[in-house]
Amino acid sequence: METTLANLREVLSNYLDYHTAIPRHIYQKLHEKPYESEEAFVRDLSPQEIAFLNRILPREIHYAMNERDAVRIHHLNEVYELLF
Repeated sequence: METTLANLREVLSNYLDYHTAIPRHIYQKLHEKPYESEEAFVRDLSPQEIAFLNRILPREIHYAMNERDAVRIHHLNEVYELLF
């Protein structure tokens, strides 16, 4: 799996127990489907899944900035920009 999507899957793992089924659906997609690119992944998302990622990714990017994790910032931002 591409590193960008692997980072996203890791982020989603933090939301599996405390939210609706949406993060589980996204996590399962990332686990079960071999996406060729971030674009292919985003095209496969439902409107509800996009809305969920729009809510959590800014917070996760901010956290990565505080941790000075430039790679994670870049990977999460790549997906976030494709949601629009």
